[in-house]
Amino acid sequence: MKTGLVLEGGALRTIFSSGVCDAFLDAGLPLPDYTIGVSAGIAYGASYLSRQSRRNLKLVSSYARDRRYMGMRNLLNPHNRAYFGLKFVYDTIPNELVPFDYDAFAAYPGEVEAVLTNLQTGLPEYWTVPRDDPSNLVLRATCAIPLMFPPIEVGGQLYFDGGCADAIPWKRALDVGCDRVVVILTRERGYHKRFDGAKSMELAFRRYPAFVETMRARTDHYNDTRAALFALEEQGKILVIAPDDTLGCARTERDLSVIRALWQEGYFIGRGAAEQVRRFWNASD
Repeated sequence: MKTGLVLEGGALRTIFSSGVCDAFLDAGLPLPDYTIGVSAGIAYGASYLSRQSRRNLKLVSSYARDRRYMGMRNLLNPHNRAYFGLKFVYDTIPNELVPFDYDAFAAYPGEVEAVLTNLQTGLPEYWTVPRDDPSNLVLRATCAIPLMFPPIEVGGQLYFDGGCADAIPWKRALDVGCDRVVVILTRERGYHKRFDGAKSMELAFRRYPAFVETMRARTDHYNDTRAALFALEEQGKILVIAPDDTLGCARTERDLSVIRALWQEGYFIGRGAAEQVRRFWNASD
């Protein structure tokens, strides 16, 4: 029996997932055999796999309002060109300020993948997250929201946020052989994505028509993916955990009371679901 965990992205809204995962750690749940995430889903999820409970809450509480972490000054800086401070977020914080436990992450015996969207092809790619990369290059790429980040070069190719092409990669988890998949969403069950600015993408990325087409189809693909996910949940093949209310939390949320409340919601939901998840992952059929 191969267990899987899928983590949706959502930038700062992903603090909900951190609350759920922190509750799983406190409940003593075994880590899954396979973990895949998108954007902040897997960037935050790495702290779960290294068993660093509440690390993400400490990180976001400490730096969400720090201009080095995010803000227009970073985006306008020609040496950064991203709304988030790339060196500060992916180097200074994990390697100095809120240390990430690379040894514990390396000791996790399962597989870890991040979704990246290839700028040239517009297709999702599933990259193994390195256990010993202090530059966190793959995590930078999966978090690279178009227009808020420059494309990130990995292995000679340019990539953007994995959510562009595969925002909730539960199909990937099944394709690699997971029998029991838990999916943590960062939007309410009743959420329905609306068309979101493909015109600006057409102008910005006209040299990459395949990527533009991916962005045009993104809304329908996202909604269809969620509908298929909930259908599998009804059949008992996948277990879904979602927030009851995201409290209006934005991707670039700075209100610490909102951030902490959303983490707490995730924690309470995670505690309530922990035994169900344990039984689901332990089921033999």
